Amino acid sequence: MYGFEAMTFNIHGGYLEAIVRGHRAGLLTAADYNNLCQCETLDDIKMHLSATEYGPYLQNEPSPLHTTTIVEKCTLKLVDEYKHMLCQATEPLSTFLEYITYGHMIDNVVLIVTGTLHERDVQELLEKCHPLGMFDSIATLAVAQNMRELYRLVLVDTPLAPYFSECITSEDLDDMNIEIMRNTLYNAYLEDFYKFCQKLGGATAEIMSDLLAFEADRRAVNITINSIGTELTRDDRRKLYSNFGLLYPYGHEELAVCEDIDQVRAVMEKYPPYQSIFSKLSYGESQMLDKAFYEEEVKRLCLAFEQQFHYGVFFAYMRLREQEIRNLMWISECVAQNQKSRVHDSVVFIF
Repeated sequence: MYGFEAMTFNIHGGYLEAIVRGHRAGLLTAADYNNLCQCETLDDIKMHLSATEYGPYLQNEPSPLHTTTIVEKCTLKLVDEYKHMLCQATEPLSTFLEYITYGHMIDNVVLIVTGTLHERDVQELLEKCHPLGMFDSIATLAVAQNMRELYRLVLVDTPLAPYFSECITSEDLDDMNIEIMRNTLYNAYLEDFYKFCQKLGGATAEIMSDLLAFEADRRAVNITINSIGTELTRDDRRKLYSNFGLLYPYGHEELAVCEDIDQVRAVMEKYPPYQSIFSKLSYGESQMLDKAFYEEEVKRLCLAFEQQFHYGVFFAYMRLREQEIRNLMWISECVAQNQKSRVHDSVVFIF
């Protein structure tokens, strides 16, 4: 019942909520980003990060540094924090925290399958996988030739098993099928996570519904834009959209028939929350759309911390930290490739 969770929440969730709010205080500020953007070399970036929470993770790294090393170590910090919270969590928070990693599991499955299709070394692919999305039998994904084998040999024992019922076919895996598989899995995952949050009720349901609805709408827009000019039919496109969100169902009907970016824009401008996102873009331009969506997402994630006694703060913190790692990767790449004029193009300020 909404409002009554304040009476019992702290029995099991109080310690971890305090921990996650403490972690949130360690996120990089606008001043940190401004200093990082002034750096001339990757060693300068390391020196600046040594004064932040990333310091202990980077202090023993020898020069010359590489961007991948910085990203790897920053991700390791996030993984350590996540594992600590998961160890301390009781039900239903532990299940909620596990749900947060399923998206990375899907990405890892797709990475391994796509890499195998292009005859890449499995060990090399495993190193590129996100550590939060690892599971025991991930290395054996390489043997699968089609979706049915993929499910039967590997994924039947993982948390992703229920989501595969939608996309088990005997068709051979190719780039198009793999991309459809990724979106079908992600769609099923988002709907399942949404139902789970609704079941929890209270402030968690309210805040997570908003965050997951935004994620579902963003994916609907991306699927539409990426499928323009491909052989994906309108019905196939429609099946990849989630059955919730602000755009469901009428926005989905309109997006399914869009033929270019300006038609997508016309559909989205009917919805006030998304009007501000598209107003930042000039007509026919979709390159800056990702950044505009990330900025809107960061705003919503920060608002999740304004309320207490709910699990949305854990989801929000993980997403904000992932955005921070994307920012650091972009800044490091710009510095390493001597493209400092482009350093502000993709940095999304969190505070």
